[in-house]
Amino acid sequence: MNIALAVLAVGLLVFLAHALEDLFSRTRIPDVLFLLGLGLLLGPGLHVVGPEHLGAVGPVFTTLTLVIILFEGGLGLNLDELFHGLRGALLLTILNFIASMVVVVPMGKLLFGLPWMSAAILGATLGGTSSAVVIPLVKKLSLGENTRTALSLESALSDVLVIVVALGLMGAQQLGTLNLGAMAGSMVASFLLAGAIGMVGGLAWSLALGRIHGLQNSIFTTPAFVCVVFGTVELLGYSGAIAALAMGIVLGNLERIPPRLFRGSAEALASLNATEREVFSEVVFLLKTFFFVYIGVSIRIGGWGDLATGLLLIGGLMAVRIPVVHAALRPGRTNGNDALASMVLIPKGLAAAAVAGVPLQMGLPAGAEVRDAAFAGVLISILAASLLVFLLERGWLAWLERGLFHRFSRAASVPAFGPPSAGKGPSPTRWGPPRS
Repeated sequence: MNIALAVLAVGLLVFLAHALEDLFSRTRIPDVLFLLGLGLLLGPGLHVVGPEHLGAVGPVFTTLTLVIILFEGGLGLNLDELFHGLRGALLLTILNFIASMVVVVPMGKLLFGLPWMSAAILGATLGGTSSAVVIPLVKKLSLGENTRTALSLESALSDVLVIVVALGLMGAQQLGTLNLGAMAGSMVASFLLAGAIGMVGGLAWSLALGRIHGLQNSIFTTPAFVCVVFGTVELLGYSGAIAALAMGIVLGNLERIPPRLFRGSAEALASLNATEREVFSEVVFLLKTFFFVYIGVSIRIGGWGDLATGLLLIGGLMAVRIPVVHAALRPGRTNGNDALASMVLIPKGLAAAAVAGVPLQMGLPAGAEVRDAAFAGVLISILAASLLVFLLERGWLAWLERGLFHRFSRAASVPAFGPPSAGKGPSPTRWGPPRS
């Protein structure tokens, strides 16, 4: 690879990313579409670059992106909205995962000819949503704060669900036995212990920040510590992603921690200053830019047949998402716009792409077929979510909102899962023509 050309491309990509950000702010066309399309063009299209050019650095980069995005997302979560949205987020996560399995497993067996266990692995792989896609998108959409919180939490929780269940099914297929109790215990431990370690890490870092701020060139010590916490939790066998999210939530809500925990001295806790938050936001922007290009470069689609498979899978998953949203959201406590956004925001991402290749590596039956179908699902789901978000923000899906979610009051401004008193006034300004 020509080093000078590669450096030139990186610089141009950063300028392009800022231009696309401005385009999104003016037209609501998601920058994700262009970044993913650029990756597809450079990778599978023109074969200019491939994931092999980054070698072992590629997986490290994608994991680092996920960690930083989750931590930064946690910083922006309000604790009250978190408590209000947690129950709904858990319900949304579990129901969506079960519904995804119910839809994908028969499709994998009857339409694609996969063995039942391979079809179940495919269903588990596509049963979540992507934090790296959902969190940046919901920040830019005209949604209630609790809906943003619920969708962000769902993406983080479902990553753990996808990894634990999919790997558990792969082990069962390899050994010929399925231990549901061990799988459930592993998930509970991963959620609870990882969250506890993340919270303790957040408090410990807050206590240390007062001294850290006195050092020169200390801005990147916080993301470094987040990586330390993530890596430690992963080495212990739990979810580093949940730990990173929990650490961000703690550092973003220090003013709500009772001072008596620190002998009445609230000054013992230090949070990120405005400069650090601004730098963090810029880091997330850059990582997100390169992440989507890398995803586009990395996806391997064998042909139109794989794309058709992806369309069928995502079409089925989006259809079954409708009753899931009706079951998880409460009429009168959310508006139709939020309900429709919750339906379309089911992009698959890092967890699905990482798990998809494992069956082939383990030598399991139909491993290549599972990988190709999952990759196609990842690609189509991100493209579909980005396109539908654009149409939603322009008001062009009002007919779909009325048809699918007429039970929800479009004028409701209260949070999706919180009490009616939690509303914050009129709904956000929407793009597109007024509703009739």
